[in-house]
Amino acid sequence: MIRIGAAQINSIVGDLKGNCAKILCYTEKARAAGVDVVAFPELALTGYPPEDLLLKTGFIDDNLKRLQELAKEVRDITVIVGFVDRQKNYLFNAAAIIHGGRVQGVYHKQLLPNYGVFDEKRYFSAGTRPLTFRLNGVTFGVSICEDIWHKGGPTKLMAGSGAGLIFNINASPYHAGKSILREETVQEKVRESNLYICYANLIGGQDELVFDGQSFVMDKKGAIVSRAEAFKEDLLVVDIPVSELRRRMKKEGPVEGGSKINPISLLLKGTWKEKKPLPVRRTNILDPISEVYEALKLGLHDYVAKNGFKKTVIGLSGGIDSAIVAVLAADALGKENVNVVFMPSRYTSRESGEDASTLARNLGIELLEAPIDDVYRAYLSTLGAFFTGLKEDITEENIQARIRGNILMALSNKFGWLVLTTGNKSEMSVGYATLYGDMAGGFAVIKDVPKTLVYKLSLYRNTLGAVMPESILTKEPTAELKPDQKDRDNLPPYEDLDPILKNYVEENKDIGEINIQSMGKGEIEKVLRMVDISEYKRRQSPPGIKITPRAFGKDRRMPITNKYRGSQ
Repeated sequence: MIRIGAAQINSIVGDLKGNCAKILCYTEKARAAGVDVVAFPELALTGYPPEDLLLKTGFIDDNLKRLQELAKEVRDITVIVGFVDRQKNYLFNAAAIIHGGRVQGVYHKQLLPNYGVFDEKRYFSAGTRPLTFRLNGVTFGVSICEDIWHKGGPTKLMAGSGAGLIFNINASPYHAGKSILREETVQEKVRESNLYICYANLIGGQDELVFDGQSFVMDKKGAIVSRAEAFKEDLLVVDIPVSELRRRMKKEGPVEGGSKINPISLLLKGTWKEKKPLPVRRTNILDPISEVYEALKLGLHDYVAKNGFKKTVIGLSGGIDSAIVAVLAADALGKENVNVVFMPSRYTSRESGEDASTLARNLGIELLEAPIDDVYRAYLSTLGAFFTGLKEDITEENIQARIRGNILMALSNKFGWLVLTTGNKSEMSVGYATLYGDMAGGFAVIKDVPKTLVYKLSLYRNTLGAVMPESILTKEPTAELKPDQKDRDNLPPYEDLDPILKNYVEENKDIGEINIQSMGKGEIEKVLRMVDISEYKRRQSPPGIKITPRAFGKDRRMPITNKYRGSQ
């Protein structure tokens, strides 16, 4: 019986010392559990993605130094860990195989993703040879993330060289539905090469990205043997019969380039230890809405904690967007680390004040109040000489939003609180947000959450404990910046708007490919134009948590100056 482990840890980008210590800690946990081989995530030593830290020679040197220090501490267990390798002037996204107190071999990632949030070709060179290692008569293969997402490739070559199990180490970012996609992809590889795959994934928040873990071991039939927790550090331990992994080496035919590439092969000596049977492991599998909620919690928690903040502040309007941000913050950080401020104006309804107060009370948070009408009158007085004879318009609306933004930023400066903005993806898409107003802040928690999903998340959260007042869930959306204002004055119903945005932003469809039965072509074109002309706003917005397949920012990089509006 071979006992393997997948250590899904929460690395911090650039914290080489801390990451090394955590790898050693989980190595010891694995050793104590009788594990023979344990795999850590992709670039676990540096954190992922290290981005332009990779251009710093000292960073690469330090990462290599830490790897050697780590290797000296590893005894009586084989460890696979992600790091950055350097050969001459080339960098590689690499996996080290550590055994017997030293690095026995290194695998270089062959398929470098360069789409969506990934920029690996900017930094890394591609590896050219698969790697297998033979431990006590059983052959294993090692690959890194993207290597397993394509037909054939290193997996097939390693299988042909006798590998009955592939350790695939990953830093695979979360988006809704990603875990299903991963498992389907790995199933294809299993069926193609008839082997086991140990999929070890990173967890944690890193700026806009969230890594969900959900590591797993899949058998030769494509069934999940065992799965790690979602959004939590975890050590997944699985026993596999040796007979299941032994296979005859077979000759592989020509590969791309016209010739067979023999894998690098390592011979490691050891003995399989006697082991007590593992306890039955039961893992809670999240439904789609609870999965998104946990992703937002983890992304928020790690952004705050990893950047040295403790307390946050939110402008609480009485609407659903600020309410869900406040609830997420309380859940992620603890209510003692959340401050909420209600900033009523002459247009704020009594109901909004009551809802904000009820929500704060339900969360156990003191509601601070800072009326803005006196400041607003001062603005109007100062600008009166310039605006004489002109009608009130969006200018006066934006002044109110900017006053609120200034108040929140003043509290942030004075007390060190991180301002959490409350705009959702629907609003950010069409520019229904005010620069230096409700967009002012340090982190945009629901920036990638469509409005219709905000409602679903709110209803879900209330099933765990009713903290959001029913009136917040049922009231018609409004910014309350002028008399009787409603979102529908400027936008289509969110039930129609969100599908258009999904088609255009996430699926990259053109106007001719978008068909919303309740809306005419002219209405759809108007929405698309609002998206296009709002790029300059989004460039100036704070980072936010990615939870959809295509978020604004790294995923979607459109030019601000852009005259293209479809087929010409």
